[in-house]
Amino acid sequence: MSAAISIRGLRVVRGGHEVLHGVDLEVEAGAVTGLLGPSGSGKTTLIRSVVGVQIVSDGEVSVLGLPAGRRELRSRIGYMTQEPAVYGDLTVLENLRYFGRILGVGASRVEEVVDLVQLGPEHDQVVASLSGGQRARVSLGTAILNSPDLLVLDEPTVGLDPVLRRALWDFFHELAVGGTTLLVSSHVMDEASRCDHLVLVRDGSILATETPDELRSRTGAADLDEAFLRLIDRRRP
Repeated sequence: MSAAISIRGLRVVRGGHEVLHGVDLEVEAGAVTGLLGPSGSGKTTLIRSVVGVQIVSDGEVSVLGLPAGRRELRSRIGYMTQEPAVYGDLTVLENLRYFGRILGVGASRVEEVVDLVQLGPEHDQVVASLSGGQRARVSLGTAILNSPDLLVLDEPTVGLDPVLRRALWDFFHELAVGGTTLLVSSHVMDEASRCDHLVLVRDGSILATETPDELRSRTGAADLDEAFLRLIDRRRP
């Protein structure tokens, strides 16, 4: 398949410190790609560069065939930030209806999304009264309202219980089967096995881009956490 995201020589400098060091990357269309690495490795900066809200120092970022940040991409990309980007003084349904009007989405789609993110019983609750995991699902709902071609999720499963995490990953794969490209960041390596492809990031550089099976085979590790550690050890002088 063609690449949904193509990055060449991406450098980002913030506060005099280079955060991304000439990153090259291609993300396959119609698949779930995991962007994994420890906190502070540059994952969020890379994601912000993809969705076009990050000032870059050098390089090119192409998204769905267009330069990142172009106006034409706004209706084709769904973006869920680490912190819930919804209104705490509105109910679940009011939030989704509000963003639905902005996106030109009808009432039937709003109701469908409420069910997709499993918030039907809480639909009339004020968001500020919800748990952290529930607020995250409201944010996810706003990101998928317009059935985007590319869905970018920054740490979407933080604070969720294992059952809900599994349900969300199943949902992500259902979206991919339907043609959506997903870029999902996480610092939890046990989620790597749920991805079709992996992008392993550390200290602003990419260590590897391959499937979970390829990574295990290349490093000879039994699990992906150990595989990541072996990659780090190999790069040490």
